[in-house]
Amino acid sequence: MSPVPVKQPPAADRVYAHVKQGVLERRYEGGALLTEGELADAVGVSRTPVREALLRLEVEGLIRLYPKKGALVLPVSAQEITDVVETRLLVEEHAVRKAVPAPPGLIERLEALLARQKEQAAAGDFAAASVTDRCFHAEIVRSGGNEILSRLYDQLRDRQLRMGVAVMHSHPDRIAKTLSEHQEILEALRAGDPDEAAEVVGRHVGWFSHLARGEVR
Repeated sequence: MSPVPVKQPPAADRVYAHVKQGVLERRYEGGALLTEGELADAVGVSRTPVREALLRLEVEGLIRLYPKKGALVLPVSAQEITDVVETRLLVEEHAVRKAVPAPPGLIERLEALLARQKEQAAAGDFAAASVTDRCFHAEIVRSGGNEILSRLYDQLRDRQLRMGVAVMHSHPDRIAKTLSEHQEILEALRAGDPDEAAEVVGRHVGWFSHLARGEVR
């Protein structure tokens, strides 16, 4: 019996996923100009689904289309960093307080995510480490049981991933600090100390605001 062929996603979805992953992982840097022809060749499709995919990415704020020229990958702006940090602080400081007392299942999941992030960072896989970083924080937000807050937080996902990868590449010394602060958050939750947990989260997330002002420490 011959194997059933695996059905591929629609062409526009394949282009969308290819470009989006490239932007989030910084294979397509901010300021790069992508042409329809290059993308069609890279994914193995015609130009029509490329146009459809690029329109979706423009709506999401990752690129800007220029007729007859191509698509410009938009850099991460200082204002975007400021807005993301402000929203994260509002959501995460509230969520981490609400997570106390932390159920054993939450502690176990955070321990596993931190161990995975340490392995990825040691291997230099910054894109994967950024995904795990986001999962660590999202796990705490979800633990509060507020679905509206969880959905709001998920809407920041792509911006967080892009910022996280950029930071790890430009400030590799920050990775060790990030892992250390994740450990501090975990220990505060384990100890049942909501004030300490919120203080560490504020310091950890607030560091990104220094990037927006050009102050890195």
